[in-house]
Amino acid sequence: MEAPEGMLTEEDDVEICALARGGWSVSAIARHTGRDRKTVRKYLAGPAAQREPPASCLQPFRDYVIARFVDDAHVDGTVLYREVLDLGFDRSYVTFVRQLRLLGLRPRCEACRTGGHGVTVELAHDPGEEIQFDWLELSETPWGEPAYVLVGALSFSGKCRAVISEGMTFAHLVDAIDGVLRRLGGTPRAWRTDRMATVVIPGTDRITAQFAQAAKHYGVEVWVCPPRRPQRKGVVEKTIQYVTRSWWRTAPVSSFGQAQADLDQWAIAVADRRKRQGVTIGELAGQEGLLGLPAHAFPAQLEVQRVVGRSALVAFEGNHYSVSPGLVGQTVTVTARLGELHVEILSAAGRRVARHRRAPAGAGQLLRSPEHARLLEQAVLDAFTTDKPCRRKANRPPGDAALTAAARLRGHDEGSAVVVDLEDYAQIARIAR
Repeated sequence: MEAPEGMLTEEDDVEICALARGGWSVSAIARHTGRDRKTVRKYLAGPAAQREPPASCLQPFRDYVIARFVDDAHVDGTVLYREVLDLGFDRSYVTFVRQLRLLGLRPRCEACRTGGHGVTVELAHDPGEEIQFDWLELSETPWGEPAYVLVGALSFSGKCRAVISEGMTFAHLVDAIDGVLRRLGGTPRAWRTDRMATVVIPGTDRITAQFAQAAKHYGVEVWVCPPRRPQRKGVVEKTIQYVTRSWWRTAPVSSFGQAQADLDQWAIAVADRRKRQGVTIGELAGQEGLLGLPAHAFPAQLEVQRVVGRSALVAFEGNHYSVSPGLVGQTVTVTARLGELHVEILSAAGRRVARHRRAPAGAGQLLRSPEHARLLEQAVLDAFTTDKPCRRKANRPPGDAALTAAARLRGHDEGSAVVVDLEDYAQIARIAR
């Protein structure tokens, strides 16, 4: 493209400088190149000296602003702007913030730089050393109830497994941990968690007595992350992001049980096939050397509140259990001890109203006892009628009974009135004659 008039290309600039070094005058160079003499003279003079930028309008207030940041590194910009306005600053807030940024007066608070792009270091993990646990909370699910996914990731290989739960209580946590470990085929020597209330006593660095008993049951140590240091369990943090992005966003699921089955399949077919150090994660996990697991889970007690449905059924772990139809609409408590094969349902008063075989979580089974089926059938038949529904627009004024009751309320008790029989008057008249 031909350069605009008055504008030199790089080739023209080189030619002008060469001709000037050869002794050509400015006028001769201008005639030769077809350029204006002022343009040639400007290029031969070299780049103009840049002017010093004007002093910042915030410069007179620099010492005050620095002193305020020493007092509070997080002082709000609008507050600081009001203060300098009282001291004579006469520019807008936008100008104040721009100059604050250009001068670099606001200090960096290192205490708040616990994440982001701060300096970090990769931690080396030995095979079978630790597994990291954390919750993934799903507030919206296709089956209409919130779900909580406990994700466990081996720190050395990155192999992960996850279990979906209905809550995050201690019993749900232990049940999910047991499920993750059995899917992995064993347990490392240590569990690393954050400072969740079911693991650590709030306000302290000590683990709870319940969780200590659970750790002893599996023969492992418990390592708790320092406060506000999520990088210390970065393996599971990145795994949660991966599970959310790779599985949950596109999971074709519509129920609790279907979600768990699809998650297990995804972990084997997709997550274990990721490449790391030239091999797959599944192959790398073969070097972990995990410890064996006890025959049964730690016997924690699961307790959840449920409302009995219209079919006299109670939902629990993706299955439905029957109760007496007289409890429809009432709130009951479903209890199950980990490792046992039965669930019990308690009334609001604490009385056991049902006991069923515990179906596998997410199996979608309906368990109804013969007695409950008979009672439900009887209740349905008792409520059945062939009568026509009442007519809503019929005229039905107050009847005699209602009018009598109304008169009694008004103080006109018809029962106390004197009733005169005319036959008595006729008898008196006959005697008188």
